[in-house]
Amino acid sequence: MKSKLFRFTAGCAVSVAAVIGCAVVAWPLAAGATLKPGDAAPDFTAQASLGGNVYDYKLADALKKGPVVLYFYPAAFTKGCTIEAHEFAEAVDQYKAEGATVIGVSHDNIDTLKQFSVSECRSKFPVAADADSKIIRSYDASMPMKSTMANRVSYVIAPDGRVIYEYTSLSPDQHVANTLQALRDWNAKHKTQ
Repeated sequence: MKSKLFRFTAGCAVSVAAVIGCAVVAWPLAAGATLKPGDAAPDFTAQASLGGNVYDYKLADALKKGPVVLYFYPAAFTKGCTIEAHEFAEAVDQYKAEGATVIGVSHDNIDTLKQFSVSECRSKFPVAADADSKIIRSYDASMPMKSTMANRVSYVIAPDGRVIYEYTSLSPDQHVANTLQALRDWNAKHKTQ
């Protein structure tokens, strides 16, 4: 009986230590996670593709036209990123009705994104290449444990360059619905349509 109790107690000690260890490791990853509403959105210029055509995308220029939905995704042509791209493409007219534009950013190279912008983004919105991950890091949108790759993070940025909404989830399911609602709420307060 004592040996069973000892094994049980030792097992619990290991489990508690493992849980505490995981919490300690995970806490720093979540602590400084992403930019929050009210934060200044870092300006950037990047090579982007829209419908297979490459050009220099400038956030400052896009913000002159209205709010920008900036979404980060891990990798072109993966299952979740393809689903998300399709959903953003289907919602482009709704974003336009809110006076907003959409841009996706990943660590992929521009040649990959030329194809992705046509097939998965359906030539509806641009995707930008962040090969050196500078944009990803400046937006605190790095994947935990792989800092060069983007996590699935969506931001809504007001024309004044301030973040008005942030949503992080590896699931692609709510990024479009949540960013559209954030735009509707912002427009209701600011009457910018």
